Amino acid sequence: MTIYELLLDKFKQALDKIGAPADTPTPLTQSTRAEFGDYQFNGAMALAKAMRQKPRDIAEQLVQAVELEGIAEKLEVAGPGFINIHLNSQWLAQRLSDAADDGRLGIEPESPQVVVVDYSSPNLAKEMHVGHLRSTIIGDAVVRALEFMGHKVIRQNHMGDWGTQFGMLLAHLSDKLAENELAETALSDLEDFYREAKVRFDNEDGFADRAREYVVRLQSGDAQCARLWQQFIEVSISHSEEVYQKLNVTLGREDIMGESAYNPELANVVAELKEKGIAVEDQGAQVVFLQELADKEGNPAVYIIQKSGGGYLYSTTDLAAMRYRSFKLDADRILIFTDARQALHFKQTEIVGRKAGLIRQQTSYEHCPFGMMLGSDGKPFKTRTGGTVKLADLLDEAVQRARQLIAARSNDLTAQEREEVAKKVGIGSVKYADLSKNRTTDYIFNWDSMLSFEGNTAPYLQYAYTRVQSIFRKAGVSADNLDTQLCLQASQERALGLKLAQFAEAIKQVEKDATPNVLCTYLYELASLFMGFYEACPILKDGVAEEERNSRLRLAHLTARTLQTGLDLLGIETMEKM
Repeated sequence: MTIYELLLDKFKQALDKIGAPADTPTPLTQSTRAEFGDYQFNGAMALAKAMRQKPRDIAEQLVQAVELEGIAEKLEVAGPGFINIHLNSQWLAQRLSDAADDGRLGIEPESPQVVVVDYSSPNLAKEMHVGHLRSTIIGDAVVRALEFMGHKVIRQNHMGDWGTQFGMLLAHLSDKLAENELAETALSDLEDFYREAKVRFDNEDGFADRAREYVVRLQSGDAQCARLWQQFIEVSISHSEEVYQKLNVTLGREDIMGESAYNPELANVVAELKEKGIAVEDQGAQVVFLQELADKEGNPAVYIIQKSGGGYLYSTTDLAAMRYRSFKLDADRILIFTDARQALHFKQTEIVGRKAGLIRQQTSYEHCPFGMMLGSDGKPFKTRTGGTVKLADLLDEAVQRARQLIAARSNDLTAQEREEVAKKVGIGSVKYADLSKNRTTDYIFNWDSMLSFEGNTAPYLQYAYTRVQSIFRKAGVSADNLDTQLCLQASQERALGLKLAQFAEAIKQVEKDATPNVLCTYLYELASLFMGFYEACPILKDGVAEEERNSRLRLAHLTARTLQTGLDLLGIETMEKM
C-alpha cells in the first residue's frame, strides 16, 4: 500500500466516525511546499453544507478522529479547513529501509487485469517515420508500467498490412521479380519502392488497371497474390523490427495483429449491425447514424461501416478488433494509442460497439490520444527538403550527436564504453524528450535541449545514476554489505527520503491515466533532490561518522535503484560510467 493509499484509508475511516455522508469526496494530495506538511487533506470544506458546520470545526474533528499514531508526527489545521499532514521521520525511514531490502523497492503488485494495448501500428507499405515515434514509445512505457504492477498485458501491433494501396505495390513487386530481382533487394528502401509504384500508378498506361486487379485477386484469396503479399509483409516487418531494436521497445513479431487478421469477420460485423437495426443503407453504403453526437442543428453524426461498392473501412476493422479483444482476449481494459486527430473516430467506434454488444460491459475502451511532434517552425517535423523523416535515420543522428557530445567531455571511458554511452544517451534523449511532455499536447523537437546534461533530460537522469555508482566505487564498498538502519536527520535527507517513498504513487498514475510524463517529472524531481542531498550531506568526507556514512550510502543506493527502475519503465537504459 502506498503512503497515499494508507492515508486515504485512514481519513475515510475518520469521515465515517464523524458521521460524514457515505459519498463524501476525499481530496488528499501531496503537498507542494514543505511548510504545508507532506500531504494535505482538503475535504472539510466540501462537508460544511452537508454537516451544517464550519469547515475548520469539521477539520478539527477529523484530526481527532483519524488514527495516524506512529505514522504522522503532526497534524495541523490551516486556512479555512486544510489538514496538513507531517509524516513521522522514523516511520518514513523504516519504510525506506524495507524498500531497500526488497527486490521490488517495496512496491506491491496489484490484482492482475488483462490489458490489451494497441500501439505503434505502422503502415507496412512504408518505412517507419517520425509520425510513429510517439505511439511506439508512449505505448511501450505504459505497457512496461502495467506489467511491473502485475497485469497481464497483451500487445497488439495493429499494422496496416491491407488495403487498396497493396494492389499498386504488388503489381510493381511482381514486375520486379519477373526481372529476376530479389524481393529483399527490391524492397530495401520502402519509401523509394512506394514512390516508384505511385509514379507508375499515376502515369503508366494500364498499370492502374493491373493494380486494381491485384486488389481484387488479393481480397479473393488468390494464391500467387497471397505469396507476393507475404513477401512484402516479411520485408516490411524486418524494417520495423530493426527500428524497435534501436528504440529499445518491447514489441516483437509475435505481437503483430495486422488489419488483415480481421478480414474474415468484417462481413459478419456489418451483417450483425444491420440485423440489430443499428446500421441502415444510405446511398448504397451501410451507415450508423449517431444521434448521441448530433450537431447543433440536430443532424446525427455519420459512421460508415461499408462503402457503396462493398469495401470496408477502418471503422469496420476497429469494430472487429474491439470484439476480438473484449471477448476472445478477455480484456478488462483496451488501450489504443493514436494521434489526437482520431479521437472522434474512436469515440464513435465505442458508441457503436457498445450498442451492438461488440464489447463486454465490463471492458473499458480507452483511446489515449497524443499531440504532434513539431519542428522549430511549429509545423509537423520534416526534413530540410520537406520530406518525411525516417525514424531509423532520426535515431542514427541521435547516436551520432551523442557521440560528439561525449567525445567533447572529459572522461576516462574506453572506445567501447564511449560507444555504449553514445547509444544509450542518444536514444534515451529522443525518447525522454517525448515522454516527458504531456501526452495530449504538441511539442517542439530540439536537439540541443534534449541532449543537455542540465534540466529535465535523459542525460541529466542518467548522469545522476552514474554519480551514485561513482560514489560506491570511491567508497570501495558494496551496497549489499550495508545493513545500517536508514536515518533521515538533515532536511535534504528527509526531502529525498519522502520522494523515494512516493515512487509507487507515480507508477500507479501512469498505470491509471497512461501518462508517462508523470513518471518523468517524478524522476527529475528525485534526481534534483539527490543532487541537493549530495551537496549538503557529505558521504565520504573525513569526519563523517560510520553509521551516518552508511545510512547516506544506503539512501544514495536506493536513489540509484529507483532511478534505474523508473528509467527502465520508460525504456531508457542506464550505464555505470559516463
